Amino acid sequence: MQITAPDIFSYRKFWPYKFGPAPVLPMSRNEMDILGWDSCDIIIVTGDAYVDHPSFGMAIIGRLLESQGFRVGIISQPDWRSAADFQKLGKPNLFFGIAAGNMDSMVNHYTADRKPRSDDAYTAGAKAGKRPNRATVVYAQRAREAFKGVPIIIGGIEASLRRIAQYDYWTEKVRRSILPDSKADMLLFGNAERAIVELSHRLARGENIADITDIRGTGFMRQGVPEGWTLIDSTDIDEVGSIEYPEADPYADTSKDQKCEEVREDKRTEEKRTEERLNSGAAQIIHFHERPKKLDRTTTVIRLPSYSQVLDSKVLYAHASRVFHLETNPGNARALVQMHGKRDVWLNPPPQPLSAQEFDQLFEFPYTRKPHPSYGDLKIPAYDMIRFSINIMRGCFGGCTFCSITEHEGRIIQSRSEDSVIREIEAIRDNVPGFTGNISDLGGPTANMYRLSCKDNKIEESCRRLSCVYPDICINMGTNHQPLTKLYRRARAVNGVKRVFIASGLRYDLAIRDPEYIKELVTHHVGGRLKIAPEHTEKSTLSKMMKPPIGNYYRFKELFEKYSKQAGKEQYLIPYFISSHPGTTDEDMLNLALWLKQNKFKPDQVQAFIPTPMALASAMYHTGVNPLKKVGSESEFIDTAKTAKTRRLHKAFLRYHDPENWQMIRVALKRMGRADLIGNGKEHLVPEFTPRLEKARHRNQAQRNQKGNDFHHRIKSKSGKKKAKVFKKPHTRKSSTKKTTKNKFKR
Repeated sequence: MQITAPDIFSYRKFWPYKFGPAPVLPMSRNEMDILGWDSCDIIIVTGDAYVDHPSFGMAIIGRLLESQGFRVGIISQPDWRSAADFQKLGKPNLFFGIAAGNMDSMVNHYTADRKPRSDDAYTAGAKAGKRPNRATVVYAQRAREAFKGVPIIIGGIEASLRRIAQYDYWTEKVRRSILPDSKADMLLFGNAERAIVELSHRLARGENIADITDIRGTGFMRQGVPEGWTLIDSTDIDEVGSIEYPEADPYADTSKDQKCEEVREDKRTEEKRTEERLNSGAAQIIHFHERPKKLDRTTTVIRLPSYSQVLDSKVLYAHASRVFHLETNPGNARALVQMHGKRDVWLNPPPQPLSAQEFDQLFEFPYTRKPHPSYGDLKIPAYDMIRFSINIMRGCFGGCTFCSITEHEGRIIQSRSEDSVIREIEAIRDNVPGFTGNISDLGGPTANMYRLSCKDNKIEESCRRLSCVYPDICINMGTNHQPLTKLYRRARAVNGVKRVFIASGLRYDLAIRDPEYIKELVTHHVGGRLKIAPEHTEKSTLSKMMKPPIGNYYRFKELFEKYSKQAGKEQYLIPYFISSHPGTTDEDMLNLALWLKQNKFKPDQVQAFIPTPMALASAMYHTGVNPLKKVGSESEFIDTAKTAKTRRLHKAFLRYHDPENWQMIRVALKRMGRADLIGNGKEHLVPEFTPRLEKARHRNQAQRNQKGNDFHHRIKSKSGKKKAKVFKKPHTRKSSTKKTTKNKFKR
């Protein structure tokens, strides 16, 4: 990608640069005093524990702003129940920068079954409950309460994934953009280094936040479309019809529905009048299907269906999702606008990717590579997992519909130089306590996309494909893994390094294009097991995921085993699969279970699909429409597992070997007409009723229940010691029956 934006390190440094870099960014007034600061220019509020490591967002953005001369303070996991914690560093001179952390707060808090998680990997001591639900919104409101008039800038993955109206899995509703909910002055989406640097310098020069509307990678609220812009109206499609109920129910009471429809029609009429009024100053308004061939993309904006429209119509929601994802290439993306009430959420095109030189500098700031000293000896699981790992690239052109990397980091691969990676390995060796010579990972969002790019910049800048590798690898996409192979060899040759492991996800459809890379990987960088993610085996499901056919897995497995044998190593592939993905039927999950048994895989931990905000698969889940194709009233309907019962069954198929799931699977197989798969032979999926195993299971459950019915009372004996007296509810079974059961198990 041709870089047209100014180098982020070319700005004149702000005057406090004379203070020099801080040993660690301050989290208290006392630390500020030691540094000689009377105030902070920028305060970053984060939902994660503060770890001064480039894998943590607050550290990389904080150190970047520090390198520009700004005094940056950190407020980590504040008590959001009042504004007090937001005042502890004083009033920032420029703005509050607010992020929920490295994860969306709802994904952080809840499982795929919407059950609260018992711990938090990004918190000291793994303690749960240190951040609120929808942390970005809550933090922004508290910061506004703490210091009125200070600009509020939101960013991070939670803000990125919620920048337009989005389906929220945890409330099963379409929520507004996070901008009006948080009342923030500006939203920075994606990896926001370019935007945050330019914004900070312009605010430092005295510009008003409300007047800064031309920075790429930013979103804000505004009224109407400015004069001189061309507005492409994409608020409608050919004909929006129902996709859920093709036939009317002749016995249904429609009086309430009619009333709701009247209210909706009034809202649409009012909205249309408002839109006409707001766009009255625009130079030209054209409809999506009428747009001329040549338009100046720098002054063209696409109007998405409004919040109220996507709230009312699932077809329009799917249409908005498709249009949004088609406008993600920095080389050709246009601005987007979506009405929320009487105001618009305006999103500028995505930022230009960083050059290798800029990317290198981001990772070579004076990080301590440790948690803030205030946490003492408390463990932060996320830090423990990554402290010996190195990020060599960002972005992913895979376009998997269930993954949010594309929506946040984009499809353009940004890679570091070899020298920079080697310097980081040496820094870990020399400075990180506990280093034993093993680098735990050398990767990124995808392990083997390092330095891969389109063969032609002009083609890349004009491309509008959702994926560079689906349905097959694009002929213009380079698949040469030699730079990565060379990096691996150089990394493991560093003095003091024993092993360099690859733990990031691997695109095996790319890897099989370069067998030499697979040989290098298998011979030197696999610790006995290599995790890869076919995700499914069935073509219909894989097509909704935009994942390659299972044949690519077989080819990779063949090469993996060949080179493992040549290296004299016994190594295994550990495939990962997703249950309940949109487009997955019970039959698909049954076929996957049969494949797992045939290949002797018994997955222990399995992943159920979670509809994360704004992902294409989430649009499928919510609407039942396939946004991978042009959306219309006749769009393909996608069968999706939504009920808890069906989702449990799909997960049970992945764990077909667990006796706890056998009864559920038996019932399903009989319903599906596949009772032939029930039996005790090798050709069967689950066994018939097995007294020993299942009675043992019921007995163990009964024992657990009995323990729950026991209650203890402490009483003092004559000697003054406490004794535990246990009162049990009377057992209803006869003793003879109990003895017979015991004897059966003995035999």
